[in-house]
Amino acid sequence: MQLSARALNRTLLRRQHLLARTDASVPELVRHLVGLQAQENLSPFLSLAARRESFDPREVTAGLEDRSLVRFLTLRGTVHLLVADDALRLRQWTAPVHEREIGISGSVGTAREVDREAFLAALSDLLADGPVTQKALGLALAEHFPAYSPTQLGQLARSAAPLVQCPPRGTWRGSGGVVYQYADRWLGRPFVEPDVAELVRRYLAACGPATAADVTTWSGVTRLAPVLKGLDLVVHEGPDGKALYDVPDAPLADEDAPAPVRLLGQYDNLWLSHAGRDRVTTPETRRVWQGPNGGLANTVFADGMLVGLWRAADGRVVLDEPVRPLSPAEREQLDVEVTRVEALLAVPASAG
Repeated sequence: MQLSARALNRTLLRRQHLLARTDASVPELVRHLVGLQAQENLSPFLSLAARRESFDPREVTAGLEDRSLVRFLTLRGTVHLLVADDALRLRQWTAPVHEREIGISGSVGTAREVDREAFLAALSDLLADGPVTQKALGLALAEHFPAYSPTQLGQLARSAAPLVQCPPRGTWRGSGGVVYQYADRWLGRPFVEPDVAELVRRYLAACGPATAADVTTWSGVTRLAPVLKGLDLVVHEGPDGKALYDVPDAPLADEDAPAPVRLLGQYDNLWLSHAGRDRVTTPETRRVWQGPNGGLANTVFADGMLVGLWRAADGRVVLDEPVRPLSPAEREQLDVEVTRVEALLAVPASAG
């Protein structure tokens, strides 16, 4: 079947639960989406609020504290909020991504030349008695490897070893620096060999139809074309004539389906999980969002496309001028979403 750009847009939004909100639990939704982009602390909370019928951000805190959720460097070498089962699988699959990052990272620098076996042994010993802050870890590692700075060694540790960020990092209104522990030690379970075919199918269920290049953009993992071609998948044709793979019986949205206004965070896999990133953005709007070191602000979507930016200031939503005029109906929807997000921003750290 040939699919138009608009049909692909609406299908992505449907599978991301952005055409209509879902009553799925936080873990169910995080699992369906194969994680939420989380290097900026507010982003996963906004991702969940935009997709769920109702959302208490303290549910994420509870998940991090009971270890059903974790913050972990995985897909694309970025921090994601994941369910525990995915954390124990994804890091195994994305290991080459982190090795590439070590090779080019200015933060790691010459520490990439350290004796890796000795480095990992020292790191394991330092974490044997429990989680350690990133600062303390870097300082302790520098005692073992004085030729390198604590910052370099701390950055090497986060990429070279499967270290989760322990709470209060990432909790709602949580404060404090990064605290690390091995994922398997933190979760009390061993790592699991990833089923790559199943991971690809799950990506397609949440983000498809897609090309092999799209799966690589989402994951950072290369050489995936043979995996896609070896699976029992449906093949559609995109507006540019390229083959788009999809899981059988996955829902396709009507291109005329209404796409309501949504406020999302500074980062979201909605627009970071395809090679062209054009399903919900244009080159012009990406330039509005993209700064020299990443996204400039949180995002506004209307009619399925990025139309503007917003910022949180003193618990309020401060909107930039949109890139196009909004219709009266879109303005009404925007007002509703602003009210929802401001209610989220007002939630205290604890119910007590």
